[in-house]
Amino acid sequence: MPTPGTSALVVELPAAAGLLALAAEVDPGLVRPGLPPHVTALYPFLPAAQLTERTDEAVLALARAHEPVEVRLADLVTAPGFVAAAAPALQPLADAVCARWPEVPPYGGRFGAHPPVHLTIAMGGTDAQRATVAERAAAALPVTERADTLHLVVLTEQGWQLRLSAPLGTPGQ
Repeated sequence: MPTPGTSALVVELPAAAGLLALAAEVDPGLVRPGLPPHVTALYPFLPAAQLTERTDEAVLALARAHEPVEVRLADLVTAPGFVAAAAPALQPLADAVCARWPEVPPYGGRFGAHPPVHLTIAMGGTDAQRATVAERAAAALPVTERADTLHLVVLTEQGWQLRLSAPLGTPGQ
């Protein structure tokens, strides 16, 4: 479980809210509270105490170097304790983020240097609950949305807070 001071770089996909709602109907505890539906580019990112104006500038520059992209969530990914939708269109962005901050391994290194990007639909619960979520989510796919912003968020005592929104692509596009 993340602690206050943890930060992350994420791309919000509000169109996927229905997928999370399907999981919450099975058991609200399957859906992580505090952030809208999103694909993680890097978690955990730098500790909040290390975030500076220079960090913000680096995030903005990286985002400008990647054009907005149409994200199509069409394939489910299941693993023990986990149901997600693959988001391969955002892999280049996530890989670039990881390459820019190689000292910060995604997910603490548990899944390698460049884990496949995804939108988490459900975590935890029983095998039966996850199977129900997977069945319902599969029926609701595909979900498509334009991803156009990389967000830097920080967990505080009050929950996840937005620190920076970095538009993808060059200004005016």
